[in-house]
Amino acid sequence: MGVDLSALHWIYVTFIVLIIGFMVRRRDTSLICIIGIFVIAIVATGDFTASISGVFNSFIYAINELLSTILIISIIVAMSRVLMKTGINEVMVSPFTKIIKNPTLAYWTIGILMMIISWFFWPSPAVALLGAVLLPVAIRAGLPALGVAMAMNLFGHGIALSSDFIIQGAPKLTADAAGIPVSDVITASIPLVIVMGVVTTVVAFFMLRRDMKRGKMEMLGTFDKEKKDEVVNTKLLSLGQRKFFAVLIPVAFVLDVVGMAVFNLSGGDATALVGGTTVFILILLAIFAHKNDGLEKTTSYLIEGFQFGFKVFGPVIPIAAFFYLGDSGFIAVLGEYLPNGSQGIVNDLGVALAAIVPLTGEVAAMTLTTVGAITGLDGSGFSGITLAGSIANLFGTAIGEGTATLTALGQIAAIWVGGGTLVPWALIPAAAICNVSPFELARRNLIPVVIGLVVTTIVAMFLL
Repeated sequence: MGVDLSALHWIYVTFIVLIIGFMVRRRDTSLICIIGIFVIAIVATGDFTASISGVFNSFIYAINELLSTILIISIIVAMSRVLMKTGINEVMVSPFTKIIKNPTLAYWTIGILMMIISWFFWPSPAVALLGAVLLPVAIRAGLPALGVAMAMNLFGHGIALSSDFIIQGAPKLTADAAGIPVSDVITASIPLVIVMGVVTTVVAFFMLRRDMKRGKMEMLGTFDKEKKDEVVNTKLLSLGQRKFFAVLIPVAFVLDVVGMAVFNLSGGDATALVGGTTVFILILLAIFAHKNDGLEKTTSYLIEGFQFGFKVFGPVIPIAAFFYLGDSGFIAVLGEYLPNGSQGIVNDLGVALAAIVPLTGEVAAMTLTTVGAITGLDGSGFSGITLAGSIANLFGTAIGEGTATLTALGQIAAIWVGGGTLVPWALIPAAAICNVSPFELARRNLIPVVIGLVVTTIVAMFLL
Protein backbone atom coordinates (compact mmCIF):
# COMPACT_ATOMS: atom_id res chain seq x y z
CA MET A 1 0.00 0.00 0.00
CA GLY A 2 1.51 3.36 -1.01
CA VAL A 3 4.96 4.16 -2.40
CA ASP A 4 8.45 4.58 -0.98
CA LEU A 5 9.04 8.11 0.24
CA SER A 6 11.12 10.16 -2.17
CA ALA A 7 13.13 13.35 -1.85
CA LEU A 8 9.93 15.29 -2.64
CA HIS A 9 8.23 13.88 0.45
CA TRP A 10 11.12 14.77 2.77
CA ILE A 11 11.44 18.28 1.32
CA TYR A 12 7.71 18.79 1.87
CA VAL A 13 7.99 17.64 5.51
CA THR A 14 11.02 19.88 6.08
CA PHE A 15 9.18 22.95 4.86
CA ILE A 16 6.08 22.08 6.90
CA VAL A 17 8.27 22.04 10.02
CA LEU A 18 9.82 25.38 9.00
CA ILE A 19 6.40 26.95 8.32
CA ILE A 20 4.99 25.79 11.66
CA GLY A 21 8.13 27.02 13.43
CA PHE A 22 7.85 30.47 11.85
CA MET A 23 4.13 30.64 12.68
CA VAL A 24 4.81 29.79 16.32
CA ARG A 25 7.41 32.57 16.45
CA ARG A 26 4.85 34.96 14.90
CA ARG A 27 6.94 35.53 11.79
CA ASP A 28 5.55 35.79 8.27
CA THR A 29 5.73 32.57 6.27
CA SER A 30 5.17 33.81 2.71
CA LEU A 31 8.87 33.73 1.75
CA ILE A 32 9.35 30.24 3.26
CA CYS A 33 6.35 28.95 1.27
CA ILE A 34 7.57 30.47 -2.00
CA ILE A 35 11.03 28.95 -1.51
CA GLY A 36 9.37 25.62 -0.65
CA ILE A 37 7.30 25.68 -3.85
CA PHE A 38 10.39 26.48 -5.92
CA VAL A 39 12.53 23.75 -4.30
CA ILE A 40 9.79 21.11 -4.75
CA ALA A 41 9.30 22.21 -8.36
CA ILE A 42 13.00 22.08 -9.28
CA VAL A 43 13.51 18.69 -7.58
CA ALA A 44 10.41 17.30 -9.32
CA THR A 45 10.98 18.72 -12.81
CA GLY A 46 14.70 19.41 -12.95
CA ASP A 47 13.81 22.45 -15.05
CA PHE A 48 14.81 25.87 -13.68
CA THR A 49 12.44 27.83 -15.94
CA ALA A 50 9.49 25.51 -15.26
CA SER A 51 10.17 25.83 -11.53
CA ILE A 52 9.98 29.61 -11.64
CA SER A 53 6.76 29.33 -13.63
CA GLY A 54 5.53 26.76 -11.10
CA VAL A 55 5.60 29.36 -8.33
CA PHE A 56 3.30 31.63 -10.31
CA ASN A 57 1.06 28.76 -11.43
CA SER A 58 0.75 27.54 -7.85
CA PHE A 59 -0.54 31.00 -6.89
CA ILE A 60 -3.12 30.82 -9.69
CA TYR A 61 -4.21 27.36 -8.50
CA ALA A 62 -4.56 28.58 -4.90
CA ILE A 63 -6.57 31.63 -5.96
CA ASN A 64 -8.90 29.45 -8.04
CA GLU A 65 -9.46 27.15 -5.06
CA LEU A 66 -10.09 30.08 -2.70
CA LEU A 67 -12.03 32.28 -5.13
CA SER A 68 -15.54 31.45 -3.92
CA THR A 69 -14.51 32.25 -0.36
CA ILE A 70 -12.85 35.51 -1.43
CA LEU A 71 -16.01 36.50 -3.30
CA ILE A 72 -18.48 35.78 -0.51
CA ILE A 73 -16.36 37.60 2.07
CA SER A 74 -15.80 40.61 -0.21
CA ILE A 75 -19.50 40.93 -1.05
CA ILE A 76 -20.60 40.64 2.58
CA VAL A 77 -18.04 43.27 3.62
CA ALA A 78 -19.37 45.54 0.83
CA MET A 79 -22.90 45.10 2.19
CA SER A 80 -21.75 45.72 5.76
CA ARG A 81 -20.20 49.02 4.63
CA VAL A 82 -23.54 50.34 3.41
CA LEU A 83 -25.29 48.97 6.51
CA MET A 84 -22.92 50.94 8.73
CA LYS A 85 -22.99 54.04 6.56
CA THR A 86 -26.79 54.27 6.68
CA GLY A 87 -27.19 53.23 10.33
CA ILE A 88 -29.25 50.13 9.46
CA ASN A 89 -26.69 48.02 11.31
CA GLU A 90 -27.51 49.83 14.57
CA VAL A 91 -31.22 49.05 14.19
CA MET A 92 -30.56 45.41 13.22
CA VAL A 93 -28.42 44.54 16.21
CA SER A 94 -30.51 46.29 18.87
CA PRO A 95 -32.77 43.23 19.63
CA PHE A 96 -29.75 40.98 20.17
CA THR A 97 -28.22 43.32 22.72
CA LYS A 98 -31.03 42.34 25.09
CA ILE A 99 -30.01 38.67 24.95
CA ILE A 100 -26.22 38.84 24.61
CA LYS A 101 -25.26 40.96 27.62
CA ASN A 102 -21.78 39.70 28.50
CA PRO A 103 -18.78 37.97 26.87
CA THR A 104 -19.74 34.53 28.20
CA LEU A 105 -23.23 34.66 26.72
CA ALA A 106 -21.82 36.05 23.49
CA TYR A 107 -19.27 33.22 23.09
CA TRP A 108 -21.62 30.33 23.82
CA THR A 109 -24.69 31.78 22.06
CA ILE A 110 -22.79 32.50 18.84
CA GLY A 111 -21.02 29.14 19.03
CA ILE A 112 -24.16 27.05 19.53
CA LEU A 113 -26.10 28.94 16.83
CA MET A 114 -23.16 28.45 14.48
CA MET A 115 -23.04 24.71 15.21
CA ILE A 116 -26.75 24.20 14.61
CA ILE A 117 -26.83 26.15 11.32
CA SER A 118 -23.61 24.46 10.16
CA TRP A 119 -25.07 21.00 10.70
CA PHE A 120 -27.77 21.79 8.16
CA PHE A 121 -25.88 23.94 5.65
CA TRP A 122 -22.15 23.54 6.43
CA PRO A 123 -20.07 26.30 8.01
CA SER A 124 -19.21 28.74 5.20
CA PRO A 125 -22.76 30.00 4.59
CA ALA A 126 -23.39 29.86 8.34
CA VAL A 127 -20.44 32.20 8.95
CA ALA A 128 -21.85 34.57 6.37
CA LEU A 129 -25.33 34.49 7.89
CA LEU A 130 -24.27 34.96 11.51
CA GLY A 131 -21.07 36.98 11.41
CA ALA A 132 -22.32 40.19 9.84
CA VAL A 133 -25.21 40.47 12.33
CA LEU A 134 -23.79 39.13 15.59
CA LEU A 135 -20.21 40.46 15.49
CA PRO A 136 -21.18 44.03 16.51
CA VAL A 137 -23.45 42.69 19.27
CA ALA A 138 -20.69 40.48 20.69
CA ILE A 139 -18.16 43.33 20.68
CA ARG A 140 -20.61 45.56 22.54
CA ALA A 141 -21.11 42.77 25.07
CA GLY A 142 -17.35 42.72 25.68
CA LEU A 143 -16.27 39.71 23.57
CA PRO A 144 -13.30 40.64 21.33
CA ALA A 145 -13.55 40.10 17.58
CA LEU A 146 -10.98 37.31 17.85
CA GLY A 147 -13.21 35.58 20.43
CA VAL A 148 -16.17 35.77 18.05
CA ALA A 149 -14.04 34.25 15.28
CA MET A 150 -12.94 31.44 17.63
CA ALA A 151 -16.53 30.65 18.62
CA MET A 152 -17.75 30.50 15.02
CA ASN A 153 -14.71 28.56 13.89
CA LEU A 154 -14.54 25.94 16.66
CA PHE A 155 -18.26 25.23 16.74
CA GLY A 156 -18.79 25.43 12.96
CA HIS A 157 -15.68 24.19 11.15
CA GLY A 158 -14.79 22.06 14.17
CA ILE A 159 -17.74 20.36 15.87
CA ALA A 160 -20.38 20.62 13.12
CA LEU A 161 -18.18 19.82 10.12
CA SER A 162 -16.29 16.96 11.78
CA SER A 163 -19.52 15.28 12.87
CA ASP A 164 -21.66 16.19 9.82
CA PHE A 165 -24.67 14.37 11.28
CA ILE A 166 -27.29 15.89 8.94
CA ILE A 167 -25.71 16.19 5.48
CA GLN A 168 -23.47 13.15 6.17
CA GLY A 169 -20.88 14.01 3.51
CA ALA A 170 -17.88 13.29 5.73
CA PRO A 171 -19.11 10.04 7.34
CA LYS A 172 -20.19 8.73 3.91
CA LEU A 173 -16.66 9.19 2.53
CA THR A 174 -14.95 7.59 5.52
CA ALA A 175 -17.50 4.77 5.81
CA ASP A 176 -17.15 3.84 2.13
CA ALA A 177 -13.36 3.78 2.43
CA ALA A 178 -13.55 1.64 5.57
CA GLY A 179 -16.15 -0.68 4.07
CA ILE A 180 -18.70 -0.22 6.86
CA PRO A 181 -22.20 1.36 7.01
CA VAL A 182 -22.47 5.13 7.43
CA SER A 183 -24.66 4.62 10.50
CA ASP A 184 -21.81 2.77 12.25
CA VAL A 185 -19.43 5.69 11.72
CA ILE A 186 -22.00 8.24 12.93
CA THR A 187 -22.84 6.18 16.03
CA ALA A 188 -19.15 5.68 16.85
CA SER A 189 -18.41 9.36 16.32
CA ILE A 190 -21.02 10.70 18.77
CA PRO A 191 -19.00 10.22 22.01
CA LEU A 192 -15.79 11.34 20.29
CA VAL A 193 -17.43 14.47 18.82
CA ILE A 194 -18.85 15.35 22.25
CA VAL A 195 -15.47 14.92 23.98
CA MET A 196 -13.58 16.82 21.29
CA GLY A 197 -16.16 19.60 21.16
CA VAL A 198 -16.51 20.10 24.92
CA VAL A 199 -12.78 19.94 25.68
CA THR A 200 -11.74 22.25 22.85
CA THR A 201 -14.41 24.93 23.29
CA VAL A 202 -14.08 25.00 27.08
CA VAL A 203 -10.27 25.22 26.98
CA ALA A 204 -10.49 27.94 24.31
CA PHE A 205 -13.03 29.88 26.39
CA PHE A 206 -10.96 29.82 29.58
CA MET A 207 -7.79 30.82 27.73
CA LEU A 208 -9.75 33.64 26.10
CA ARG A 209 -11.13 34.87 29.44
CA ARG A 210 -7.66 34.68 31.00
CA ASP A 211 -6.14 36.86 28.30
CA MET A 212 -9.08 39.29 28.42
CA LYS A 213 -8.52 39.79 32.16
CA ARG A 214 -4.82 40.39 31.51
CA GLY A 215 -5.71 43.04 28.94
CA LYS A 216 -4.07 41.16 26.07
CA MET A 217 -7.12 41.18 23.80
CA GLU A 218 -8.09 44.06 21.53
CA MET A 219 -11.83 44.44 21.01
CA LEU A 220 -11.61 45.29 17.31
CA GLY A 221 -10.09 43.09 14.65
CA THR A 222 -6.68 43.39 13.03
CA PHE A 223 -8.13 44.85 9.84
CA ASP A 224 -10.68 47.14 11.50
CA LYS A 225 -8.64 50.34 11.51
CA GLU A 226 -10.25 51.66 8.35
CA LYS A 227 -13.69 51.06 9.86
CA LYS A 228 -13.08 53.37 12.82
CA ASP A 229 -13.40 56.36 10.53
CA GLU A 230 -16.75 55.16 9.15
CA VAL A 231 -19.25 57.95 9.70
CA VAL A 232 -22.93 57.08 10.04
CA ASN A 233 -25.12 59.35 7.94
CA THR A 234 -28.65 59.07 9.31
CA LYS A 235 -29.87 61.52 6.66
CA LEU A 236 -29.44 58.91 3.93
CA LEU A 237 -32.48 56.98 5.18
CA SER A 238 -35.35 57.90 7.48
CA LEU A 239 -35.85 55.99 10.73
CA GLY A 240 -38.81 54.20 9.18
CA GLN A 241 -36.72 53.12 6.19
CA ARG A 242 -33.91 51.93 8.46
CA LYS A 243 -36.39 49.84 10.46
CA PHE A 244 -37.90 48.43 7.25
CA PHE A 245 -34.52 47.32 5.92
CA ALA A 246 -33.46 46.05 9.35
CA VAL A 247 -36.39 43.62 9.12
CA LEU A 248 -36.11 42.91 5.39
CA ILE A 249 -32.45 41.85 5.48
CA PRO A 250 -32.78 39.12 8.17
CA VAL A 251 -36.00 37.93 6.48
CA ALA A 252 -34.12 37.63 3.17
CA PHE A 253 -31.44 35.49 4.82
CA VAL A 254 -34.05 33.39 6.62
CA LEU A 255 -35.66 32.75 3.23
CA ASP A 256 -32.21 31.66 2.05
CA VAL A 257 -32.13 29.12 4.88
CA VAL A 258 -35.59 27.90 3.90
CA GLY A 259 -34.47 27.70 0.27
CA MET A 260 -31.43 25.65 1.28
CA ALA A 261 -33.68 23.17 3.06
CA VAL A 262 -36.35 23.00 0.34
CA PHE A 263 -33.93 22.68 -2.58
CA ASN A 264 -31.39 20.60 -0.65
CA LEU A 265 -28.57 23.12 -1.10
CA SER A 266 -25.36 22.85 0.92
CA GLY A 267 -21.69 23.79 0.75
CA GLY A 268 -20.83 25.86 -2.32
CA ASP A 269 -24.43 26.04 -3.56
CA ALA A 270 -25.63 27.39 -0.21
CA THR A 271 -22.80 29.91 -0.12
CA ALA A 272 -23.69 31.05 -3.64
CA LEU A 273 -27.31 31.61 -2.61
CA VAL A 274 -26.22 33.75 0.34
CA GLY A 275 -23.77 35.64 -1.89
CA GLY A 276 -26.34 36.39 -4.56
CA THR A 277 -28.84 37.57 -1.95
CA THR A 278 -26.17 39.83 -0.46
CA VAL A 279 -25.46 41.42 -3.86
CA PHE A 280 -29.13 42.28 -4.38
CA ILE A 281 -29.42 43.70 -0.86
CA LEU A 282 -26.35 45.84 -1.53
CA ILE A 283 -27.84 47.17 -4.79
CA LEU A 284 -31.21 47.89 -3.16
CA LEU A 285 -29.66 49.75 -0.22
CA ALA A 286 -27.27 51.75 -2.42
CA ILE A 287 -30.10 52.92 -4.68
CA PHE A 288 -32.44 53.81 -1.79
CA ALA A 289 -29.73 55.55 0.25
CA HIS A 290 -27.91 57.40 -2.50
CA LYS A 291 -30.73 58.02 -5.00
CA ASN A 292 -29.17 59.40 -8.22
CA ASP A 293 -25.68 58.36 -7.10
CA GLY A 294 -26.85 54.79 -6.45
CA LEU A 295 -25.22 53.34 -9.57
CA GLU A 296 -21.81 54.79 -8.78
CA LYS A 297 -22.10 54.02 -5.05
CA THR A 298 -22.90 50.34 -5.76
CA THR A 299 -19.59 50.04 -7.60
CA SER A 300 -17.82 52.01 -4.86
CA TYR A 301 -19.04 49.66 -2.13
CA LEU A 302 -18.07 46.61 -4.18
CA ILE A 303 -14.57 48.03 -4.69
CA GLU A 304 -14.24 48.53 -0.92
CA GLY A 305 -15.33 44.96 -0.36
CA PHE A 306 -12.84 43.52 -2.83
CA GLN A 307 -10.03 45.69 -1.47
CA PHE A 308 -10.72 44.27 1.96
CA GLY A 309 -11.03 40.70 0.65
CA PHE A 310 -7.66 40.71 -1.08
CA LYS A 311 -6.02 42.52 1.83
CA VAL A 312 -7.05 39.61 4.06
CA PHE A 313 -6.29 36.87 1.52
CA GLY A 314 -3.00 38.29 0.24
CA PRO A 315 -0.77 36.73 2.94
CA VAL A 316 -2.68 33.44 2.74
CA ILE A 317 -2.29 32.70 -0.97
CA PRO A 318 1.44 31.72 -0.83
CA ILE A 319 0.94 29.32 2.08
CA ALA A 320 -2.18 27.85 0.47
CA ALA A 321 -0.22 27.43 -2.78
CA PHE A 322 2.48 25.45 -0.93
CA PHE A 323 0.11 23.15 0.94
CA TYR A 324 -2.02 22.45 -2.14
CA LEU A 325 1.10 20.87 -3.70
CA GLY A 326 0.68 18.13 -1.10
CA ASP A 327 -2.54 17.00 -2.75
CA SER A 328 -4.31 17.53 -6.08
CA GLY A 329 -2.45 20.80 -6.73
CA PHE A 330 0.82 19.02 -7.51
CA ILE A 331 -0.27 17.51 -10.82
CA ALA A 332 -2.32 20.59 -11.74
CA VAL A 333 0.67 22.89 -11.21
CA LEU A 334 3.76 20.81 -12.01
CA GLY A 335 2.47 17.80 -13.97
CA GLU A 336 2.97 14.04 -13.62
CA TYR A 337 6.21 14.03 -11.64
CA LEU A 338 5.13 12.08 -8.56
CA PRO A 339 6.45 8.52 -8.08
CA ASN A 340 4.37 5.70 -9.60
CA GLY A 341 1.51 4.72 -7.32
CA SER A 342 1.58 7.95 -5.36
CA GLN A 343 -1.71 9.19 -3.88
CA GLY A 344 -0.27 12.67 -3.38
CA ILE A 345 2.56 13.74 -1.08
CA VAL A 346 0.38 14.20 2.02
CA ASN A 347 -1.46 10.90 1.60
CA ASP A 348 1.81 9.06 0.97
CA LEU A 349 3.15 10.39 4.27
CA GLY A 350 0.04 9.17 6.06
CA VAL A 351 0.31 5.70 4.52
CA ALA A 352 4.02 5.50 5.35
CA LEU A 353 3.32 6.37 8.99
CA ALA A 354 0.62 3.70 9.23
CA ALA A 355 2.98 1.09 7.75
CA ILE A 356 5.72 1.49 10.36
CA VAL A 357 3.71 1.38 13.60
CA PRO A 358 2.92 -1.77 15.61
CA LEU A 359 -0.67 -3.01 15.57
CA THR A 360 -2.25 -2.46 18.99
CA GLY A 361 -5.44 -0.63 19.91
CA GLU A 362 -3.61 2.24 21.60
CA VAL A 363 -1.13 2.69 18.77
CA ALA A 364 -3.96 2.38 16.22
CA ALA A 365 -5.82 5.27 17.87
CA MET A 366 -2.72 7.46 18.00
CA THR A 367 -1.88 6.61 14.38
CA LEU A 368 -5.38 7.47 13.09
CA THR A 369 -5.28 10.82 14.86
CA THR A 370 -1.83 11.54 13.42
CA VAL A 371 -2.74 10.37 9.91
CA GLY A 372 -5.93 12.43 10.03
CA ALA A 373 -4.02 15.51 11.14
CA ILE A 374 -1.33 15.05 8.47
CA THR A 375 -3.85 14.60 5.66
CA GLY A 376 -5.69 17.70 6.92
CA LEU A 377 -2.65 19.86 6.18
CA ASP A 378 -3.83 20.43 2.61
CA GLY A 379 -6.56 22.65 4.03
CA SER A 380 -9.50 20.63 2.76
CA GLY A 381 -10.13 18.20 5.60
CA PHE A 382 -12.11 16.06 3.17
CA SER A 383 -9.40 15.00 0.75
CA GLY A 384 -7.65 12.81 3.34
CA ILE A 385 -10.59 11.26 5.17
CA THR A 386 -10.92 8.43 2.66
CA LEU A 387 -7.32 7.50 3.48
CA ALA A 388 -8.22 7.64 7.19
CA GLY A 389 -11.11 5.24 6.49
CA SER A 390 -8.88 2.83 4.60
CA ILE A 391 -6.23 2.79 7.34
CA ALA A 392 -8.93 2.40 10.01
CA ASN A 393 -10.16 -0.68 8.15
CA LEU A 394 -6.63 -2.14 8.09
CA PHE A 395 -6.07 -1.53 11.79
CA GLY A 396 -9.57 -2.64 12.77
CA THR A 397 -9.14 -5.90 10.87
CA ALA A 398 -5.68 -6.47 12.36
CA ILE A 399 -6.74 -5.94 16.00
CA GLY A 400 -10.13 -7.57 15.43
CA GLU A 401 -12.34 -4.66 16.57
CA GLY A 402 -12.96 -0.93 16.58
CA THR A 403 -13.04 -0.15 12.85
CA ALA A 404 -15.94 2.29 13.25
CA THR A 405 -14.32 4.08 16.20
CA LEU A 406 -10.97 4.38 14.41
CA THR A 407 -12.72 5.64 11.27
CA ALA A 408 -14.58 8.30 13.26
CA LEU A 409 -11.37 9.32 15.04
CA GLY A 410 -9.47 9.78 11.76
CA GLN A 411 -12.38 11.78 10.36
CA ILE A 412 -12.49 14.08 13.39
CA ALA A 413 -8.71 14.70 13.35
CA ALA A 414 -8.60 15.40 9.60
CA ILE A 415 -11.49 17.85 9.62
CA TRP A 416 -10.55 19.70 12.83
CA VAL A 417 -7.07 20.31 11.40
CA GLY A 418 -7.84 20.74 7.70
CA GLY A 419 -11.54 21.57 7.62
CA GLY A 420 -10.87 24.78 9.28
CA THR A 421 -9.48 25.32 12.79
CA LEU A 422 -5.68 25.09 12.39
CA VAL A 423 -4.75 25.49 8.72
CA PRO A 424 -4.78 29.27 8.15
CA TRP A 425 -6.61 29.50 4.83
CA ALA A 426 -9.26 26.97 5.87
CA LEU A 427 -10.39 29.28 8.68
CA ILE A 428 -10.47 32.39 6.50
CA PRO A 429 -14.31 32.77 6.42
CA ALA A 430 -14.57 33.27 10.19
CA ALA A 431 -11.38 35.35 10.35
CA ALA A 432 -12.41 37.63 7.50
CA ILE A 433 -15.96 38.25 8.73
CA CYS A 434 -14.52 39.23 12.13
CA ASN A 435 -11.70 41.27 10.56
CA VAL A 436 -8.94 39.34 12.33
CA SER A 437 -5.78 37.71 11.01
CA PRO A 438 -6.32 34.05 10.03
CA PHE A 439 -2.81 33.31 11.32
CA GLU A 440 -3.63 34.80 14.72
CA LEU A 441 -6.85 32.79 14.82
CA ALA A 442 -4.91 29.62 13.97
CA ARG A 443 -2.43 30.34 16.79
CA ARG A 444 -5.31 30.91 19.21
CA ASN A 445 -6.92 27.61 18.22
CA LEU A 446 -3.72 25.56 18.36
CA ILE A 447 -3.52 24.70 22.08
CA PRO A 448 -7.27 24.02 22.59
CA VAL A 449 -7.45 21.83 19.47
CA VAL A 450 -4.29 19.88 20.32
CA ILE A 451 -5.54 19.28 23.88
CA GLY A 452 -8.90 18.21 22.45
CA LEU A 453 -7.29 15.76 20.02
CA VAL A 454 -5.12 14.24 22.78
CA VAL A 455 -8.10 13.73 25.13
CA THR A 456 -10.30 12.41 22.32
CA THR A 457 -7.61 9.94 21.26
CA ILE A 458 -7.31 8.66 24.84
CA VAL A 459 -11.10 8.25 25.06
CA ALA A 460 -11.06 6.36 21.73
CA MET A 461 -8.51 3.92 23.18
CA PHE A 462 -11.01 2.95 25.88
CA LEU A 463 -13.84 2.63 23.33
CA LEU A 464 -11.94 0.18 21.10
